[in-house]
Amino acid sequence: MEKDIDKIFFSEEDIKKIIDDLSIVINKDYKDKNPILIGLLNGCIPFMSDLVKKLKFKLTLSYIKVSSYEGMKSGFVKLLDDIPNVNNKDVILIDDICDTGKTLLHLTNLIYQNNAKSVKTIVLLDKKDSRVVDFNPDYYGSYVTNEFVVGYGLDYNEEYRNLPYIGILKEEIYKK
Repeated sequence: MEKDIDKIFFSEEDIKKIIDDLSIVINKDYKDKNPILIGLLNGCIPFMSDLVKKLKFKLTLSYIKVSSYEGMKSGFVKLLDDIPNVNNKDVILIDDICDTGKTLLHLTNLIYQNNAKSVKTIVLLDKKDSRVVDFNPDYYGSYVTNEFVVGYGLDYNEEYRNLPYIGILKEEIYKK
């Protein structure tokens, strides 16, 4: 698996620092609130797991499964689970990356339609150059260029999520 990585983009230490920095801002913004954090499966798992350990306010955890990619191709956003009860609640959506922006925009709108008090988004990585809709995450760990990154939750065809770092996948792997 590691032989498929061209180079490491963010090391384990880089990721820990990004999460530490994000948690400082989020703790300040939510210190007197009790939000529901909704993770987008499967990519959010490593990031969300590490992030919530750093949060110092009351919160509730939930997850939803969403599908929008097959391989490298972005398609329609498909909600594979029901949205949890968000009525009159502050909601924080958590994902590994904001790429096209379609998934997070779609979910933000759906959650507001379910009477959420507020909806904010947190992503580990923001890939602005790939955006196809007018959407920007409220919180992001770092920008990433338009390379194909995997690891730490990010995948290619559901593989590579378990790498402890974020690396650039060799082109010959995804252009087969």
